[in-house]
Amino acid sequence: MKRNLDDIIKSCQNLKQKDLTLVKMAFKFAQKAHQGQKRKNQDDFIQHPIHAAVTLAKIGLDAETIAAALLHDTVEDAGIKSSQIQQNFGDQIADLVGGVTNLSKIRLKKNLTCLKHDDRTESQIENLRKMFVAMAKDLRVILIKLADRLHNVQTLYALPPQTAKKIARETLEIYAPLAHRLGIGEIKGQLEDLAFPYVFPKEYRWTKSLVGQKYQDKKQIVQKMIKILKKELDKEKVPYFDIHGRTKHLFSLYKKLVKFDKDISKMYDLMAVRVITDSPADCYKILGFIHQIWKPLPGYIKDFISMPKPNGYQSLHTTVFAPEGQICEIQIRTRQMHYQAEFGVAAHWHYKTKYFSPDEKNAKLPSKEFKWIAELAKWQEKIKNPQEFKDTLKLDFFSDRIFAFTPQGDVKNLPQFATPIDFAYSVHSQIGDHCSGAKVGGKMVPLNYELKNGDIVEIIVAKSANPRPDWLKNVKTAEARSRIRNFLKTKGLI
Repeated sequence: MKRNLDDIIKSCQNLKQKDLTLVKMAFKFAQKAHQGQKRKNQDDFIQHPIHAAVTLAKIGLDAETIAAALLHDTVEDAGIKSSQIQQNFGDQIADLVGGVTNLSKIRLKKNLTCLKHDDRTESQIENLRKMFVAMAKDLRVILIKLADRLHNVQTLYALPPQTAKKIARETLEIYAPLAHRLGIGEIKGQLEDLAFPYVFPKEYRWTKSLVGQKYQDKKQIVQKMIKILKKELDKEKVPYFDIHGRTKHLFSLYKKLVKFDKDISKMYDLMAVRVITDSPADCYKILGFIHQIWKPLPGYIKDFISMPKPNGYQSLHTTVFAPEGQICEIQIRTRQMHYQAEFGVAAHWHYKTKYFSPDEKNAKLPSKEFKWIAELAKWQEKIKNPQEFKDTLKLDFFSDRIFAFTPQGDVKNLPQFATPIDFAYSVHSQIGDHCSGAKVGGKMVPLNYELKNGDIVEIIVAKSANPRPDWLKNVKTAEARSRIRNFLKTKGLI
């Protein structure tokens, strides 16, 4: 779909007139710089930065970021000098453009056959290292890069099959998980669904054919539930902003189907009812009314409001016995929670100019939740082996996350399948170094035990205990792996 300046301006709902002037200036500059250039799909080159800018405008980013998105390829692909960006748009936008340009400088040679596998891995890893440093310096660089990648995977059809597959695989392995860690659910879902058919074509066709009729059947049930729920809430004068149906993304559905032995009858969230209201108190009130209308399925009530997910996601989830013998998930959240769920960290810039209720007026970037970004920038300097870097990245930073608790109630954010050793090092390096055993829920467990969400973990410490070589097989976090390796090296054990 072709876009123009009007599409950008229409998407900039939160910007003032002076901000729009900046965006228009950037558009004219980029349009002139890319004059006569074409993309592989034969679109005018300017279409690419326009699409990236629209994506960022829709999620409420500031004018500087939108302008930088329009300009992000001018230095690398149009021969514009960095000094020209700085002179015309100032230091901040020049730094953003420079950050995105720097991420793109190392690329695989066009003739991939002349590269060994290790060469490709090292080139990709070098890009990742640069990405994490850029993230720590200014997170907006990565938001531009995500918008850039989103449009690139929308046009994969124009590339040779092997090239398209390589870009799609990188999208599934790096960019979609990165969007997930940043809490940008909408972009994460789009990236995965667009890359899915290129990386796993058979699985894509199977999943799509499987859910076709199921979606239609579920849609009818969801529409009935929405009608009933609206009527009951209106009758009881319980406030709500919106009630709508939500369809699960195809790749997310496929991953879940694999966990459930490909039995779609066990998928209760294929399509869910979503209720948007104004306050957390109203969320809990609506949950109570829902359980009066439909009986909840035991064990399927999840409170992510009082205990948010590691990426900041908040919502109440309940699964109920719906009409016609169906089972359906219902999600309840405030408008602020909904925006956070869709756009994650990007919501910070949105809140600077617009807020949904008085208590959200001073919303700030949750630095505690995104502490891992700074940790990632430091950690990448320590691991020199490219393959180890990539493997640890997948296991630790880009895996699904769990919460585990100390006996005092302190929360530890760990990767899925983390062990008590990972937990011990997350408490303190000395606790990890002298870990001799662990209890989960008051019962002794082996040190290779895979922790579950909500586990209460007690680490048993002994002065005589020290890291052992076999620990390296069991840990999932970069911190634990680094500490264990350092100790073993000093003792000459590896």
